[in-house]
Formats: sequence, C-alpha cells, structure tokens
Amino acid sequence: MKKNIMVKSSLGLAVTLVSSQLFASGFAINEQSISGMGVGFAGRSSSAEDASTVAGNPAGMARLKQEQFTVGAAAIYAKSDINGHGSTFGGSNQGDMVPFIGVPLGYYVKPLDDHWAVGFGVYVPFGLSTDYESGFAGRYFADKSVVKVLTFQPTVSYAFNDRVSIGFGPTINRIEGELTSRTLTAATPGSNDGEVKIKGDDTAVGFNVGLLVQATDKTRLGLTYHSKVSYNLDGHTKIRGVGFGPYTGSKYDASLSIDTPESIDASFTHELNDRWTLYGGSTWTRWSRLKQITVENSGVPALLGGSAGAIGTITEEQNWHDTWAHAVGVSYKLNPQWVLRSGFTIDQSPTNNTNRSPRIPTGDRRALSLGAGYSPTQNMTIDVAYSYLKEEDTKVNLYNASKGAYSSTYKNSAHGLGASLTYKF
Repeated sequence: MKKNIMVKSSLGLAVTLVSSQLFASGFAINEQSISGMGVGFAGRSSSAEDASTVAGNPAGMARLKQEQFTVGAAAIYAKSDINGHGSTFGGSNQGDMVPFIGVPLGYYVKPLDDHWAVGFGVYVPFGLSTDYESGFAGRYFADKSVVKVLTFQPTVSYAFNDRVSIGFGPTINRIEGELTSRTLTAATPGSNDGEVKIKGDDTAVGFNVGLLVQATDKTRLGLTYHSKVSYNLDGHTKIRGVGFGPYTGSKYDASLSIDTPESIDASFTHELNDRWTLYGGSTWTRWSRLKQITVENSGVPALLGGSAGAIGTITEEQNWHDTWAHAVGVSYKLNPQWVLRSGFTIDQSPTNNTNRSPRIPTGDRRALSLGAGYSPTQNMTIDVAYSYLKEEDTKVNLYNASKGAYSSTYKNSAHGLGASLTYKF
C-alpha cells in the first residue's frame, strides 16, 4: 500500500487541474467581463461593449472608437452540502470546501485608424481552489487543491468596412498548481495519516481569433475560437508524517502533461429599440480531450519492498465529454447614465457518474445574473454584476484498494459578485 503513495498522490495534482467549483463547465472560468456577467455571458462574442472584448472576441476592438481601459475583479463564494454514506475510514462531511475566490481582469484598447486597433488583456481563463476540513471522510481522495492560470494577450483587429471585422491575439499562459493530500500510512487512520504536497508550474502559448459581423443595422453576430493550450508541468512532491519514517520531509521530482481545451463561442446582439437590447449565445468546449491522465514521478523510493529510486507511472481514467453552454440576456437603458442587465445560463458538466470524485463533484448548472452599468460622465462607466448558480445533485461513489470507499451526494451552489471600471480617453 505504501509503495505507490507518491505516484497516486501526484495523480491527484493532475485531477486537480481538471476540476472546479466555479461558474463554467470543467475548470473554466467565465468571469473575464463584468458587463458580460450581468447578462449571463450571453452575447460574449458579439456585444463588444468595452475593452473586455479583447478576451470575448478580439474582432470587437474595431467597434471601440476611443482609446480605453477596463479593470475590475469578480469574487466567488461557493457552498456545498454533502449528504453521504461516508467512507471506509469514517470522518466528517461538512462541505464548503471552496474558499472565497477573487478573479482579476484588466484590458486596454487603442484604435490606430478607421481599420486597425491594438489591445492587451490580462485575465484568468481557468482556476480552482478547494480545501476540505482535516477530518473529511473522503480525505484520501481529495484534501486541498489550488490551481491558477493567468493569461496575457496582446491583440490586433482589422475592420474591412463598417460591417465586418476580424481579430487575433496570441495568449501567453502561466499555470501554477499546488496539491495537499492525505495518505493512509498506518492500519489505524487519523492521526497517523501522511501528508503529500505537490507543486508544479509551466508557461505555454495559445491563441484567440474572432469574427464580428454587423448583419443588419440592429443585429451583430460574433464567432470566437479559443485554442487549446498544452502544458508540461514540472515540480516536486514533498512528504511528511510519522507513517513515512525516515523519508518524511523528502522531495521528489514530479511531472505531468495536460491540455486546456479549445472552445468555440457563437452569439448575437440585437437592439430591439433605443432602450432594449437582446443577447444570446452558445459555447462548445472540447472536454473530450481529457480521456485519461498519466503522471510520472522519479526518484521515489519503494517504502515497503522493492528497490529505492523507482520511477512510477500511473494512468487514471477520466472520460470527460464535450459540453455546451447556452445563455440568453437582456439590457434596458433606463436613461443616459444607467443600463440594467439580466441573464440566464445553462451549462453542462463534462464529468460522468463513473469517474466523478470529490475533486470534481459537479453536475449540470443553471445560473441567474443581474447587473447594471452607471456612467457618471461620458468617459467613465462603472459596471457591477451578481450571479447565483445552482447545480443538480451529483453523486460520488468511489473505491480504491489503498484508499477504501467513499460515497456521498453533493448539493452545490455559488454566488458571484463583480465590479469593473471603464475609462475612455
């Protein structure tokens, strides 16, 4: 049982990189635009209302006729109620394993002439933070996980005419991951549990490309492609605990490869009249790339039997499937200073009932959003948004020879609050 501890714990890091309790399927994060958050991210690739279009659709920069920047952040508070049959080794099921999360964003756009515009964006496309209580019943399957992906995107757009524009931006993506997990290192679980902490990071390049069409005087159509990004994380595994004997405090090399998936967003923005605007859109994400995860550790001693310095390789099935997210939204221009927004989103989960774990206890989601934009001057707009997300009840039912069994039902929900400032020069 002890001889495979490092290998299985490093696999947990890979699983961490493909899990989330946030506002999009898998571990993707939607909160790259607060004005878009107010309408449930409907019209993501067609609205082009401020500089956040750098992330939503780079072709939208052609619609921004003034130099401007948008800065802001979203805060996410998630809650989980766990009702379960427990585990082989007992423990608690308190839930609320997602701490308070902040998601920053910042964009800049400068029109060069009637055709060209350039811009730059900094945002978070993927992320995760979970932290169960120390006595969690499923602690041998999941404990604490933190993953951050920060994207830097220089961008350029070109308007062929008043109707059609395109945009492109390479993305420079920095990923950092940290996992702490509990490992059964004695016949009696609890105080003798070992602890394994793994850290890894990498920088990789992708791209975003978009098309924006003013189909009629009242209707815009947008299409955006976000490429996959391939990471090769290098890091280390550190162990501690009485069950590891003389090896406690030791570090070992760990590596894994993983892709964040490509996605395609298609949306429309239709101005019903001078006050009402309707938004709609769908996003397809290729989560089916994640069939399995292979993790390699080097220099890991065989704690019971075997030779020291063994190299461990393990593969765990995930079998995720492609997902669709659909959203509709509406905005109402109350007066020249105020715009009110609302939206509704349906978002599929890529997980399945066979492989779902406490690190990925998510199901299909529905979210209701409210928002407002306030322009105290012609050059300044303050946007705020609130979202409430509710997931369908999901079941986790796992068994592992070295970890025992764990079975529970998760009831997940989340609140999101965002604010941003746009200033035009």
